[in-house]
Amino acid sequence: MIKRELQNIIESKLFKGKLIIVTGARQVGKTTLIKMIADNHTAKYLYLNCDEPDIRLMLTDSTSTKLKDIVGKNKLVLIDEAQRVKNIGLTLKLFVDQLPEVQVIATGSSALELSNEISEPLTGRKYDFVLLPFSVKELSDEFGWIEESRLLKDRMIFGLYPEITLKPDERKPLLESLATSYLFKDVLAYQDIRKPEVLEKLLVALAAQIGNEVSYNELSNTLDIDKETVAKYIDLLEKAFVIFRLPPFSRNVRTEISKKRKVYFYDNGIRNALISNFNQLEFRNDVGALWENFLISERIKLYANKGESVRSFFWRTLQQQEIDYIEEKDGILYAFEFKWGKPKSSVFPKTFISAYPGSKTEVITRENYFSFVGISKGN
Repeated sequence: MIKRELQNIIESKLFKGKLIIVTGARQVGKTTLIKMIADNHTAKYLYLNCDEPDIRLMLTDSTSTKLKDIVGKNKLVLIDEAQRVKNIGLTLKLFVDQLPEVQVIATGSSALELSNEISEPLTGRKYDFVLLPFSVKELSDEFGWIEESRLLKDRMIFGLYPEITLKPDERKPLLESLATSYLFKDVLAYQDIRKPEVLEKLLVALAAQIGNEVSYNELSNTLDIDKETVAKYIDLLEKAFVIFRLPPFSRNVRTEISKKRKVYFYDNGIRNALISNFNQLEFRNDVGALWENFLISERIKLYANKGESVRSFFWRTLQQQEIDYIEEKDGILYAFEFKWGKPKSSVFPKTFISAYPGSKTEVITRENYFSFVGISKGN
């Protein structure tokens, strides 16, 4: 078992009188994580899998008396796939308010229904965490940075979903299955998507333009659906932890782009499965886009695994001056350019430097990416 970075953080929040919620896409290891946490604790625990119909029925519109009977002498309760239970928010609220000595950890494979069900009744009563696919930092901690550096090209092609990482001989069919059906189960099931083929075409279109600005109008014309539907589907895919969006950074320069978004995939393997391209990097024309998607998604994981968030952007002007990735922390801008090949001597536009004095700039390459993704070469 590969230890997840979230484990220590979640363990530090146990038995503090609040519910713990772990969301994330299917197959990222939520069940394994919460069972590892439970096994690492002295308290007796109860595991409830809400994919089972009888468990769903047991937890639906339950009373505090019934919950006490269900829990028995257990002090730790794991509720897996909690979004499958109708009105789960009220049930979880009863746990927190009426059984304060019991620690509940609930998981959801999507923020779609779970957030709708629990946000109102559980305000101030919960800790929220997001579990994403393995990070290269987690794998480096397990196997060492030298081994991880050797596998960099593989990670860029096949991604880091746990099963894909741990079963390299089966990764192509596993990724294809994950990308074409299983991963989007919640989106299709809970949001009344009547044309799943449109969703699939949208995903392929997004996969083909990672690293580029996404125009909802262009996608609308390409897919022959209205712009509002495009926006809705992209929002659903983001809540299902398939993709995430980066907004443009705009403050001082009149020619800065301020409306379009970039779309990235949380996992390179899912992206490559959607376009049916697992070719080695030497035979691809999208290496730069893969490198950019890989690094930004790893940076997102780095913060998520610390239970933190950061304001992230890209920067571009109407004259096509651009910076791949920007973070804003404590009033300071950190600008990053990602180069797979050897970078030019000067890569940051003078327009940006003069408009935002005091900004920190760095070019991330294959030689120095370790610190950007949180890896210490001493490990």
